[in-house]
Amino acid sequence: MSTELIAIGLGLFSALTLALANLVVKATNDILVTRAVLSTSCALILAPFAFVLPLPTPALWAAIAVSVPVHFFYQMSMIRALHRGDLSLVFPVMRGLAPLLVAGGAFVFLDESLSWISLIGLFIATCAVIAFGFLQGSNTASMKSVSRAALFWAGMTAVGVMAYNVADARGVRLAENPLTFVVWLFMFDWIGTVVVALVVRGERFVGALKPVLKNGIAGGVLSVVSYGAALLALDMIEAARVTALRETAVVFGALMGWLVLKEGIGPRRIIASAVLVFGLALMQFGA
Repeated sequence: MSTELIAIGLGLFSALTLALANLVVKATNDILVTRAVLSTSCALILAPFAFVLPLPTPALWAAIAVSVPVHFFYQMSMIRALHRGDLSLVFPVMRGLAPLLVAGGAFVFLDESLSWISLIGLFIATCAVIAFGFLQGSNTASMKSVSRAALFWAGMTAVGVMAYNVADARGVRLAENPLTFVVWLFMFDWIGTVVVALVVRGERFVGALKPVLKNGIAGGVLSVVSYGAALLALDMIEAARVTALRETAVVFGALMGWLVLKEGIGPRRIIASAVLVFGLALMQFGA
């Protein structure tokens, strides 16, 4: 099997586990504390590897120092977006805008470029993913109540997705062993979210932990698997292509909502899924 096919498989697997992680977070009533548990779980899961992997070089420490605050910005923006709007709106917008932003960021900072066919496919895929936020099955009445704040923070989350993909792609490529970067990134990634949760929830923090603990830990396991697969893929193919593959999480999320949460996805979302697959296929064809 070629390296490219392995990277594509890793990207799709990352999308599936990303959708599962968001599904378990959505099922809680305190997104901030759930995210704090999730981030801490990620660090605890990966902590044993820190003792067997080589320590980061000075250059890699510098890359980690960039990635950690970028991840914090992404997480805070996502929490705000989810608090201010429905998941069916903000998740597609935040993930759908990301591929175009990553393509631009990778072009500027990583000296990557895509062919015209790949760029057209990327644009089609991005439009299809964003469409998920506005195709509410057969009912479009909810568009009238779209929150500007939710859309703003969804957009900020997409900027965060772009920034961490570019920063992490650089970190993975600097590392002699990509797992060194992954492990040490997660060793510090939890701190900001936990501090914010402690400050915001105050005395209510401990009481808020119990209802979300199970989902937060499950989300942590899924996040480690998802992002680890994505980072390995980033070491094999262009960042924009990995991100676009990972955005099929929206399709997986819609199917999970239909099968698990009994949400209706409607014929128009099925069409959007087909358009998304076409756009991604076009990206691979033009690579």
